[in-house]
Amino acid sequence: MPTETILIADDDASMRAMLREFLADEGYETIEVETGSAVESAISEQNPALVLMDIRLPDKSGLDVLKELKGPQKPVIVMTAFGGSGVAIEAMRLGAYDYITKPFDLDDVSQVLKRYFDHRQLTQHVAELSEAITRNDPSDPLVGNSPAMQEVYKQIGRVAASDATVLITGETGTGKELIASILHRTSRYSRGRLVKVNCAALPESLLESELFGHEKGAFTGAVAQRKGRFELADKGTIFLDEIGEMTLATQKKLLRVLQEREFERVGGQLTVKVDTRVIAATNKILTQEVEAGRFREDLYYRLNVIDIYLPPLREREGDIPLLVEALIDRHRSNPGTTPIRISQGALEKLETYSWPGNVRELENVVQRALVLAQGGVISEQHISFAGTDGRRLIDIGERVRRGVDLPEMLADIERTAIEEALDIAGGDRKEAASLLTISLTEFNKRAKTFDL
Repeated sequence: MPTETILIADDDASMRAMLREFLADEGYETIEVETGSAVESAISEQNPALVLMDIRLPDKSGLDVLKELKGPQKPVIVMTAFGGSGVAIEAMRLGAYDYITKPFDLDDVSQVLKRYFDHRQLTQHVAELSEAITRNDPSDPLVGNSPAMQEVYKQIGRVAASDATVLITGETGTGKELIASILHRTSRYSRGRLVKVNCAALPESLLESELFGHEKGAFTGAVAQRKGRFELADKGTIFLDEIGEMTLATQKKLLRVLQEREFERVGGQLTVKVDTRVIAATNKILTQEVEAGRFREDLYYRLNVIDIYLPPLREREGDIPLLVEALIDRHRSNPGTTPIRISQGALEKLETYSWPGNVRELENVVQRALVLAQGGVISEQHISFAGTDGRRLIDIGERVRRGVDLPEMLADIERTAIEEALDIAGGDRKEAASLLTISLTEFNKRAKTFDL
């Protein structure tokens, strides 16, 4: 890594000498100037990584220098003997990174410098990450400039290069699987496979075999040895979706894998070791599941090393227009033809909806509108939401007054719930089952009952 250069701006020769020697010991190169005008020249000509500048210089104040430097935040740390006078606050307002009050301890200088360079590295990493996301898969609907999504981007940037286990939380349809994919391809495990497991879609009798594999003859139907998902994800990433649906028995076995990075296949005695990055996701509040005795507390802490919370769409103010534009581009039937536009009225209708199905529901609504608009302008009449147009609403009070028996009402409610879940999930039965917090097997069984 190249040596960073720091510009020292102070008219006190003894102060410059002290900082020069200290910074040299810390591994930095230095440039020294005595005036404000010289600061601007040195920045222009020698491009130092950081400036340590006294607030009082012979020809002009450090505040004047800050005003003349370009950029919202300058790589400048102000040194002042008047920290409580408002001068330091004004320096921060003008874009200085930080300030140090004289007289100062050199350890304080070291900490401020480290904080700045760590901050710069993080900022660069987030920028590179954003570029990598777009470069690797421009169809990814990870779109949004809202403060809530900016925080998500920062968290991804912080943990992408780490080996730490990540727990992604958020409502169904917010994009947890997408975040897992991005974390995988921006990590050191990207050369390996990303193996996805939906814990809600597999019954307990199969989940252990799916995760850890089995030996030939381990159970009826085990006609050959089979590697599990953890083994397939060796040197890669395993994504455990809907981890909150895992039974306590399987949770115990998963805990050992997270602790020891080893396991035995079902029916086997040979210990299999793996180097796998674990990412889990859930739409449940696991702390509540722990309190209710449905989720192991020790496993929760093992999984929740890093927590990335994906906000629901209703909390992402200003992101809907950006998402709609991206989804229109993604789903237009004939790319390159006459641009499909959306009217302001249609956009306002989308912005005032509560989006219980989040981005997945928005995508479903946009796809439907594209079909209805037939390549023209999407207007309000092309925007419809599941269950809000009167086709599926059930008036319980009216049915009670008409004497409809309870089993029939409950059956109608169940059928409507299944239809709504399928509509919101865009026909994806696995996601529809997740919305109703039942297993895929149970969902298919109930859907078959209603001939859906």
